[in-house]
Parts: sequence; structure tokens; C-alpha cells
Amino acid sequence: MTRISTGVKGLDKMLNGGLIPGRAYLVKGGPGSGKTTLCIHFLMEGVKRGEKVLYITLEEPVDILKEDMREMGFDVDNPLFVGIDATPVTEKKSIFEGFHYEEFAKGFTELVRAIKERLEGEEFTRVVIDPITMIKLTMKDELEYRRTFLGFLKEIAKYNVTLLITSEIYEMGIEDYLVSGVIELRTFEVGGKTVRGIKVVKFRGSDFDETIRPYKITGNGIEVYSEETIM
Repeated sequence: MTRISTGVKGLDKMLNGGLIPGRAYLVKGGPGSGKTTLCIHFLMEGVKRGEKVLYITLEEPVDILKEDMREMGFDVDNPLFVGIDATPVTEKKSIFEGFHYEEFAKGFTELVRAIKERLEGEEFTRVVIDPITMIKLTMKDELEYRRTFLGFLKEIAKYNVTLLITSEIYEMGIEDYLVSGVIELRTFEVGGKTVRGIKVVKFRGSDFDETIRPYKITGNGIEVYSEETIM
């Protein structure tokens, strides 16, 4: 089966060669765990291959993100990398340039509609929504959220893009059941020191490494040590 690289060699090895394209994956982890950095690795790998990629931020302003990613050596100013700031900032009326869905970050339905418009207008191969937590918190009805999220995945699947969604919620949620794969970024205390560990919890359609492997956030991004164990 064809695979696409996440941009992180150690993680690709854990995934038995990389992600299966055209599917949706969830990246979970607490603040500062490296979720966004992992997603940028994934997108920039596409850019290196001449692909047009889309990054949608619902939390951190895209200008600040680009500044941080430049420091790690990522070519975020490449025209193939499209960064959209959908943070719910006061008085912001339009988030997608050329589209006028007011404050869509406050509702999942508006988000889905806006993304569909963008995907119909341009040919993207990789898409990141970071984090989905911001949307989930606006929808109090669990059943409504499930229906909306499932509908969203079905709509995105029509465009044959590989989708990464991040979440700061560790508990098992609706997203875990509906996506094709789940990757968790965890922290542990070992010998009085904090150690980071990455675990592939779910990966439909493939074998994968179920062992928690150590990783580090370095000046060049994330490094996953696929041959090492934490304990």
C-alpha cells in the first residue's frame, strides 16, 4: 500500500513506512507536547515534494507560528504552504481571504463549509486543523458534534487529501473512533526527569509499532527514537 512520509523518520518507521494517504488522523497531546511541530513536519514534507498544503490554526496566530517554525528551519514562507488564521480574535470578520464566513471558528458547520470552499478552489494534498479542541468546546450537544464531525470527514474525503487534526484532550473521544489513526504525545517522569513518549494508538489498514518510543523537541523540530524504549 502506498505511504506518505510524516516528515519524521522515526515516526514513519513506527507507522511501517508512513501514513496511508487520503485519510484522517488525530494527533493528541498536552500544551507544549509538539503537536503543532509534528503537523508542520508533515506539511513541509509535502512542500518538499512539490505539493500544495493547507494549515488552519484555531488557536495560535499564524504569524507567531511562522516565526517559531522559521527558527526550526522550516520553509513556511514557501508559496506552496498556505497558512490560514482562524483564531477567534475580537472583531475579526473574515478568516479565509476571498470568503466571508464570519467568525466561523465559533462553529463547526461554518468551518466545514469554509474548508470545502477552499478545497474546491485549489488543489491541496495535505491539510492540518490545529486544534479541533477549539471547535469541540463550542458544541455542547455530543450527538450533534458526532454527526457534524462524521459529516466533515466524509466531505473532506471527497477531495482525497490527507488530514491531520490535533487535540489537547487525552480522554477517548468521538474523534478517536471516527479517524483512521491516532498518535499520542505523552510525558512521563523517569528517575525524576521528564521524558517525552510517542505512541501510535490506532492505525487502520496496517501493522504498526505499538511501543511507546521516546522523542525530543530539538532546534530542528521533532526527533523520534524508534529503536529505543522509555522504560
